[in-house]
Amino acid sequence: MDAETEIARVVPVIERLFAQGVPVSIDTTRAAVAEAALTAGAVAINDVSGGLADPDMARVAAAAGCPWILMHWRGHSRDMQKLAVYQDVVAEVRDELRARADEAIAAGVDPAMIVLDPGLGFAKLAEHNWALSADLGALVALGFPVLFAASRKTYLGRLLADPDGTPRPVGGREAATLATSLLAVASGAWGVRVHEVRATADALAVWRATGSPRFGGTP
Repeated sequence: MDAETEIARVVPVIERLFAQGVPVSIDTTRAAVAEAALTAGAVAINDVSGGLADPDMARVAAAAGCPWILMHWRGHSRDMQKLAVYQDVVAEVRDELRARADEAIAAGVDPAMIVLDPGLGFAKLAEHNWALSADLGALVALGFPVLFAASRKTYLGRLLADPDGTPRPVGGREAATLATSLLAVASGAWGVRVHEVRATADALAVWRATGSPRFGGTP
């Protein structure tokens, strides 16, 4: 899909949602699409390439002064699993995200507008996802908000596989999603991306009501 087609598809939707007062982020790796979406009313850029796919994205984010979610990324979907090679996945993802944030800041992006995403499943095997989940605090320690997005992902389906090895279908992964989301927030995540918003909000409300301390801090 080219940028013009992407713009034609998303801008009318954003305009209608904006007219109804619904905050919208644009999920794109193309600067032209992000710029058109922001003009239409989007309030944030979610860039799964962390700015690597289109060098002009930093200019758009800096000019807009909007939140820019930088996800850890090593290549396009056709190649990314070949790139899932790490000696220390937590350290390498941390350092690569730090480099993306530093480049964004050097390009004029307000540091307060940068959000980091470890990119679960993108150039990562299941064991890499679990390691990042277990040590999310290493990313939080970089000082930027961290977005955690495990909702319904394949590695959860494999964890919950039937005895014959058949992965749990997408619709049966909600309990696991809730668990990973709660653990992420407890580890200091700024936000979680989920499909079932109400269920997640309810679970977080219960967790907060207990006064349970966040790992390394307070709720």
